[in-house]
Amino acid sequence: MKRICYTLGLLIGVLSSAWAQNRVVVNADLAKDTISRHIYGHFAEHLGRCIYGGFYVGEDSDIPNTNGMRNDVVAALKKMGVPNLRWPGGCFADTYHWKDGIGPKEDRPSMINIFWGGTTEDNSFGTHEFMELCQQLGAEPFINGNLGSGTVQEMVEWVEYLNHPGGAPMAKLRSENGREQPWNVQFFGIGNENWGCGGDMTAEYYADVYKRYNNYIRDYGGPRLFRLPSTANSADYHWTETLMKNVPLHTMSGLGFHHYSVINWSDKGSATNFSTEEYFQTMEKALQMEELIQRHGAIMDRYDPKKRLAMVVDEWGGWYDVEPGTNPGFLYQQNTMRDAMIAGATLNIFNNHADRVRLANIAQTVNVLQAVALTDGNKMLLTPTYHVFEMYNVHHDALMLPLTVETANFELNGRALPAVSASASKDQSGKIHITLTNIDPTKKQEVPINLRGMKASKVSGRVLASGKIQDYNTFDQPNKVQPTEFKGAKLKGETLTVSMPPASVVVLELQ
Repeated sequence: MKRICYTLGLLIGVLSSAWAQNRVVVNADLAKDTISRHIYGHFAEHLGRCIYGGFYVGEDSDIPNTNGMRNDVVAALKKMGVPNLRWPGGCFADTYHWKDGIGPKEDRPSMINIFWGGTTEDNSFGTHEFMELCQQLGAEPFINGNLGSGTVQEMVEWVEYLNHPGGAPMAKLRSENGREQPWNVQFFGIGNENWGCGGDMTAEYYADVYKRYNNYIRDYGGPRLFRLPSTANSADYHWTETLMKNVPLHTMSGLGFHHYSVINWSDKGSATNFSTEEYFQTMEKALQMEELIQRHGAIMDRYDPKKRLAMVVDEWGGWYDVEPGTNPGFLYQQNTMRDAMIAGATLNIFNNHADRVRLANIAQTVNVLQAVALTDGNKMLLTPTYHVFEMYNVHHDALMLPLTVETANFELNGRALPAVSASASKDQSGKIHITLTNIDPTKKQEVPINLRGMKASKVSGRVLASGKIQDYNTFDQPNKVQPTEFKGAKLKGETLTVSMPPASVVVLELQ
């Protein structure tokens, strides 16, 4: 009997210790910032099979479509919620001449995609097709102009073509091509990665070029153009400092950076056959997002203490070696529970920085990098990343509830990462949602949540989890990884206790 009691005492002690490692306090009484739905944006570049075969199959395709857009992809993305879609790139943007993609398709010139596979494109997907896609998705268009190889006049005329109400030369051309009313595009990028594929420019040089381009771009009576300069390369704080210092703040609407969770750029590793060590390193890169936001944000705060400018992370996600046997320039990779961990943890970080982070785009939507959907002919599957975005869409335009997180560590070979991340919001109907991610692939997490400034009588939820961190969906098993009902949450007074499986994403709804 003594041995049994002693063993039971040890077990209780271990459980109590593990319990004490995790604690979340949600401060509903301190809420003031709104989580912009636009941090849940997506990215569609002319790269591999993202546009052609992913979104667009043409009106004459046997694959069911509406005006050339795949019905299955559009329906899935509408359910998930795509607040904005960035196009045409990426590196492709600074080689794209928009006038080649308008008018009768048979008259459009072809072009070589010099960055992505050297393929020849027929320009059958251009401005009008992109706007049709955005309309079907219910998404705001986010267009990147060609600063690298284009001209000021070319960019100015594109904005006029998109937004001028009528009477101007480009508005007349738009009308001749079948569109009378302006699209009133709001989000417009003036170049992309101009420190790299967009022209190998220094920050100082780009700042001057940006001012020259921006000087001639006009608003035309619709919503004020959200003008986004080329954002920085991950931890290039000099780029952010230089633009904040040298570019008048009233000429910009936002500034930010690109960041990919890459272990090693020369050997990125397999998307599916990876070790725990590789997983740890990937998550280490993903969680660096917190530091990047804080440090770029500190620079922005010095020049813009009222946070008028939005922080924009217009490219982010996991990047691995392409699938065996596929074109290395097409960046086609599978999507596992590791990618769900990247998505869940990153979106929690974005949510918690809603005061500054107001626009972001995961790379990329279909068939490229950390895609939310993959296609093969007339088949389509949804990835674990898709399910995270669909689960988290409860945060769109909801009031962010500040919280604090004390967490156990995900430990490996003497190194440690925080295992649990969380974010919370209150929607317009008064429902409170809490999203949690446990990145530890072997240990469940018991998480007590203290609910300050709120009253709740009912909790429900969903969970995304699987047997292994390497699990993914295939065209033969498209539903291997999908959300299920979550029964591991119990509410008692002001305390919510949550039991999270290893490597899981949980969304809770409190009423």
